[in-house]
Amino acid sequence: MSIQLVNKMVATASSFSGYSNQPLGMQSYSQLNDKKPIKKTLLDVIRGLDGASNETVDRSKTIFFPGDPAERVYLIKRGAVRLTRVYESGEEITVALLRENSLFGVLSLLTGDRSDRFYHAVAFTKVDMISAPAGSVRNALEGDSGVGLLLLQGLSSRILQTETMIETLTHRDMSSRLVSFLLVLCRDFGVPSDKGITIDLRLSHQAIAEAIGSTRVTITRLLGDLRNLGLLQIDRKKITVFDPIALAKRFN
Repeated sequence: MSIQLVNKMVATASSFSGYSNQPLGMQSYSQLNDKKPIKKTLLDVIRGLDGASNETVDRSKTIFFPGDPAERVYLIKRGAVRLTRVYESGEEITVALLRENSLFGVLSLLTGDRSDRFYHAVAFTKVDMISAPAGSVRNALEGDSGVGLLLLQGLSSRILQTETMIETLTHRDMSSRLVSFLLVLCRDFGVPSDKGITIDLRLSHQAIAEAIGSTRVTITRLLGDLRNLGLLQIDRKKITVFDPIALAKRFN
């Protein structure tokens, strides 16, 4: 592995401690009136739209398929959603792993017309989310510039998550790909504990394999190697990385 790649991994590992668990889309804006500022978040906005509804999707269930009508916009309240792109060859590539408060399903907002979905959206864990008709979101945008700012922040967060996942999948060596993925999970889903950083997701070996384009057998072997090296532990499908920086540097 090149020193440049290791440095990038270390930078990712170092970032989790200062990384906010509140994505850009959840920042609030103030709407001035005669009395006092009113602060809103993107969740507040979508919850108040005509036709908004709460939905729960079980792990591994599809939220929408490529080609489905793009009629609603979604915001994750709890859980993680995996977005993939399916190519003509049949290969399915992960383009983003979205966390709590992430915005997705926004294609119809960009085109302004009825469109077909571009991605396959699957619940990576059990997901609680809120959705609203695209038309209601567009009406809110037209009526309040603050809503547009919140959506722009949410989309910026989504782009960063996509770029991170693409960088992870560029690693040809599967060990490097797995380590990079674990560091991303530490940053986006990590909870500090007395032992290190616990990834707050129950992850099967099969789910990890599907996310990074590997096989369950390979992931089981590689996680076993990392555990034997004293870099992590797995307890009831929850992974704790003892020291993310040491994990990255170990593969120099």
